[in-house]
Amino acid sequence: MDKTTTGWGSGLLGVIIFSGSLPATRVAVADFSPTFLTAARAVIAALIAMCLLFALRQRRPQRADYLPLIIVAIGVVVGFPLLTALALQHVTAAHSIVFIGLLPLTTAIFGVLRGGEHPRPAFWIFSVIGASTVVGFALSRAADGSLAGDLLMIAAILLCGLGYAEGAALSRRLGGWQVISWALLLALPLMAAISFGTQPRNWTAIEPAAWISLGYVSIFSMLVGFIFWYHGLALGGIAGVGQLQLLQPFFGLILAATLLHEPIAWTMIASTAVVVLCVAGAKRFA
Repeated sequence: MDKTTTGWGSGLLGVIIFSGSLPATRVAVADFSPTFLTAARAVIAALIAMCLLFALRQRRPQRADYLPLIIVAIGVVVGFPLLTALALQHVTAAHSIVFIGLLPLTTAIFGVLRGGEHPRPAFWIFSVIGASTVVGFALSRAADGSLAGDLLMIAAILLCGLGYAEGAALSRRLGGWQVISWALLLALPLMAAISFGTQPRNWTAIEPAAWISLGYVSIFSMLVGFIFWYHGLALGGIAGVGQLQLLQPFFGLILAATLLHEPIAWTMIASTAVVVLCVAGAKRFA
């Protein structure tokens, strides 16, 4: 099996894992504040990552690696989790999942700016069509009072795309799981302080579903998913493998409907179908 095929397979596993993030976050913010949830998931993942780094005796990053690691931490450890948690106080998980269709375009853009990649012109046509479909969907739903949630999701997607591209480029020399682990470790002091200061006043009032969701976003969304995702981006290419994120809305919408019993509007299905169709064309010209 060649590196490209391995990269796509690893990337797909990462996408499947990430698909449960927004539904789990939606459940968790019912009992945890968005700020505490963001900090707590980072702390839990960082403690696991620290054990892995030291148990496997991984070398420390070089001085030039720290700025990219800080960018990764800002993008995927702090920015995306916090902004999506805030957004999910305004919109449903099903609604927010469709915004994931913007991630391939933002990841590809940052892949060019930060990863040195150069997809062919046709690639951008398919990517823009997919992104435009998602934006159009968001604008059509603005009248339902979710504009604040939509704006928060767009900001989250921009930071996430930057964190994905930066981490993928760095993974080529540090390794996928090492990148997210060191980024988590750098953010640990700040996240620990924030989690302590924003902890719930009544721990006994937390429902079991919220604890399970916290565990999922901490272990899988914050660590395990990134191990596969960064490995896939590094091997298969940031712009190309990044298009797999167009499949994430399908997985996420199914989870939102199955686990949260949220209604799935036909516009959500239609928008998701269009952006997923774009992945075939974008992949061909990446």
